[in-house]
Amino acid sequence: MARPSNPAGFATFNFAANTPLLLLLALSIVIGLLMVVVFRYTSDQKAIGRAKDRLKAHLLAVRLFQDQLPVVMRAYGRILRGTGSYLRLAFAPFLIALLPITFLIVHLDRYFGWMPLHPAQTFLIEARVADPATLNDAALQLPPQLSSSAPAVHLPKDNEVVWRVVAEREGRYGVHIAAAGQTVSKQVVVSAGLARISPVRLRGNFWERVFISGEPALADNSPVQSIAIGYPPRVIAFAGMEWNWIVLFFVVSLIAGFIFKSVLGIQV
Repeated sequence: MARPSNPAGFATFNFAANTPLLLLLALSIVIGLLMVVVFRYTSDQKAIGRAKDRLKAHLLAVRLFQDQLPVVMRAYGRILRGTGSYLRLAFAPFLIALLPITFLIVHLDRYFGWMPLHPAQTFLIEARVADPATLNDAALQLPPQLSSSAPAVHLPKDNEVVWRVVAEREGRYGVHIAAAGQTVSKQVVVSAGLARISPVRLRGNFWERVFISGEPALADNSPVQSIAIGYPPRVIAFAGMEWNWIVLFFVVSLIAGFIFKSVLGIQV
């Protein structure tokens, strides 16, 4: 007689399915700790402590002398000056921590921002060409593991051609688009796990490539300006809500940072 898989009646936790959530929570906590440690060693802790104490004193003066307008007005002026002094002391350390965090987020978005495709899942490949005259000549070349499931759709207004494709099994595949005598390629990722995803490959557009593309640029003389794969965006379920990963990352990092700040006695 087979034993019940969950005799106690408790809900089971699927670790494989929740790998992105667990990794993201772990990374957020570590980053929260690193941020406060970096702030500790790049800031003048004594000066920040004095600035915060002065602000508290001026706020207390407002409460104690609220019936004396001249005293209250002077206290408000000192609060404004003290706030400016505090922000000046805190700005440089925050900037030092923010720059590497920004680049980290760009790289993490390759893994957490999009979900890889699954076998038998239909998806779109969109190519934008530079010359409208080549739009009808653009042809999609697929590996044996991928197949087209519908005729190409041409969008002359946007200089785009769209193909609907389906994958047979997991793997990393190269799809090729031939246009104007040249052939360009784009990677397609089909996987059930966490994978590095590049949703688009671009020609030029350096900063756009830095933030949204994880592949080398198309050649400057390429007839194709961009190739995009219709990966589904990742939504992470946590605490009874659905989160964009960046929002969840910042929320957990900030909470962890404030906890570590208190535990380590760091002035922020």
